[in-house]
Amino acid sequence: MLDVVVASDEAWVREEVRAVLSGRPDITVHEVTTGVSVLPAVHEYEPELVIVDLQIGSMGGMAACMNLRLEESADRIDHTPVLMLLDRRPDVFLARRAGAEGWVIKPLDPIRLRKAVNALLDGGTYHDQSYLPAAIA
Repeated sequence: MLDVVVASDEAWVREEVRAVLSGRPDITVHEVTTGVSVLPAVHEYEPELVIVDLQIGSMGGMAACMNLRLEESADRIDHTPVLMLLDRRPDVFLARRAGAEGWVIKPLDPIRLRKAVNALLDGGTYHDQSYLPAAIA
């Protein structure tokens, strides 16, 4: 079984992610509603993936991801891939700076989300190309 931690204070976000992951019977989903709960959940479940919403109360997805990376650099936890759910295209900068392996830009699309989860669980990355500016010809 694969463990996935989903962090969002919005029930609809957790429900959409859970619905996408329900298509994989090999995944167990663990939900947390605060950014500060991400690290304890990683210690408890040792997940193969963490999915964080960018906007979560007082400790958002960027801070939660950076916290995991700091703990990892201190050898207190193993590396855990992070998929960040972004509110808008300019937030890609924040996901990169935080060290997330992947991101999906809202509104959430089950197909993109499923591709992102599968890519990260397979050891890769996923950089959502939605809402890129039009190319200048």
